[in-house]
Amino acid sequence: MTRSRLRVAVFASGGGSNFQSILDAVDSGDLEIDVVCCVSDRSVAGALDRAASRDIPAIVLRPGDFDREARYPEALLRALDEHHVTFIVLAGYLKRIPLVVVERYRNRILNVHPALLPAFGGAGMYGRKVHDAVIEYGVHWTGATVHIVEEAYDTGPIVLQEPVPVFPDDTPADVAARVLEIEHRLYPEALRLFAQDRIHIEGRRVRIREPKAS
Repeated sequence: MTRSRLRVAVFASGGGSNFQSILDAVDSGDLEIDVVCCVSDRSVAGALDRAASRDIPAIVLRPGDFDREARYPEALLRALDEHHVTFIVLAGYLKRIPLVVVERYRNRILNVHPALLPAFGGAGMYGRKVHDAVIEYGVHWTGATVHIVEEAYDTGPIVLQEPVPVFPDDTPADVAARVLEIEHRLYPEALRLFAQDRIHIEGRRVRIREPKAS
């Protein structure tokens, strides 16, 4: 029986460089998924431009545009249903995912964080703020983490991690560049494992199965 390809929605608030790394992996044939829509909380974002260049449908939903709190997650779920989404990837998305969406897509939402979780994670820790904290704390190693999204920020089971060194004279920009390079490789790799049905989750532990014999 042939496994159905993942139908992926990419959520992004900014430029979407991790979105591009996923598209590049699809183009190269290394990642067999269908990116069916791009969701953003901003009407102007580089990620939306990337989607438009590929004729990928763009969905702009801003929580503040809804007169009642419950209407935003309802609209989000409707949009995902309309595109038959089976998997969600967060690529620099700066809004918390509503609980009803987390519940609907339990263990099928991925995020990439620019540090070695559980270090330097949690509410308010994103982008440059993470790298500032890394430099201020004086750690010798940081890195990138791909994890499953749960109700709280950055607490879900870890799928993949990779460290990078922090040198004494590094600036936050130096660290950010080194970590981003890892993110661009690690994120498509993690998504590939899900697409190949090689991920098994046991509580907080993520087991990676060996590839099936062809």
